[in-house]
Amino acid sequence: MIRITMLASLVGSILNPISPEAITTQQKPSVVVCKTEPKKKSLARIATKNSIKANADKKDNGMVFVQGGSFMMGNKDFSDAVPVHKVTVNSYWIDAHEVTNAEFSAFVKATKYITVAERPLDPKAFPGVPLEKLKAGSLVFKAPKQVSSLDNYFEWWEFVAGADWQHPLGPKSNIAGKENYPVVHIAHEDAMAYAKWAGKRLPTEAEWEFASKGKNTSSKYEWGNQLLPNGKWMANIFQGTFPTSNLKKDGYAATAPVGSFPANTTGVYDMTGNVWEWCSDLYHVNYYKSSPAQNPKGPKNSFDPEEPGVVKYVQRGGSYLCSDQYCVRYEAGSRGKGEAMSSTNHIGFRCAKDM
Repeated sequence: MIRITMLASLVGSILNPISPEAITTQQKPSVVVCKTEPKKKSLARIATKNSIKANADKKDNGMVFVQGGSFMMGNKDFSDAVPVHKVTVNSYWIDAHEVTNAEFSAFVKATKYITVAERPLDPKAFPGVPLEKLKAGSLVFKAPKQVSSLDNYFEWWEFVAGADWQHPLGPKSNIAGKENYPVVHIAHEDAMAYAKWAGKRLPTEAEWEFASKGKNTSSKYEWGNQLLPNGKWMANIFQGTFPTSNLKKDGYAATAPVGSFPANTTGVYDMTGNVWEWCSDLYHVNYYKSSPAQNPKGPKNSFDPEEPGVVKYVQRGGSYLCSDQYCVRYEAGSRGKGEAMSSTNHIGFRCAKDM
């Protein structure tokens, strides 16, 4: 997975693609969804909402009750997810799906909250950059015609002034008709603010993984060991040649309405793919070596050897841009990470709540 922070310098047009190295902790990501967003049957959305309700036996405001227990946390195939270790969590509630545009809109309407992506950049963080260049915006995915290397991820990310949760592709885009899609362009601070307003909190990394694995505690994916059981797509991820050609075999070029794919054994939707989801834990590459066995809540300090000194939080689940050619961190027990003030069109969240 890529991590996108903020522009360290804005030289030239702010609408030009930017190098990830040029990003500092004061900026926001943008939303660029593929142009062809497939039209799913309108009746499917109604069925989706009904199935979400039906799946949560014990439900509280769209949340699913998770009975506490023990499980093996981690994934031996990822260097930051080892050692695989036994963890016990108490019972809790978790959102049945990602927070949607409609839900986030209600929060903004009630509080007048302004997301990180909507705030102008701080001149102090960008000395020497003309004030007219310090525009609010976010990073948007744009499929290039070709790439020189998958190491140069700035080739498919572009900073777009005016891109935010209401305008995921830029100022001329909107979310009309996408009320049931996951909200994107969300920084960690934004997710925390929503959760507090809703009387909830972000899930810990352990809670997130426990709910994701459900009864399939040792499977490669949250639904089992086959990516396509009976030839069926179980999550919204990238098919084709990344990042140039998305074949949309799962039905979606970008984000999908919440609940478009089957719930897992916990009764929760979309914990694989669609959008990355923020957790409450700070990210530390070696945290599992000393993680508490009972209700771990993350390290006291953040550390990523790729970017020492940058404060990051854990992200989980992967997104619609995850591909076996580039990022397989949609596999059960794998981890993601994101700079605290960064947002993109493939980052969202869901909430949890204590008993």
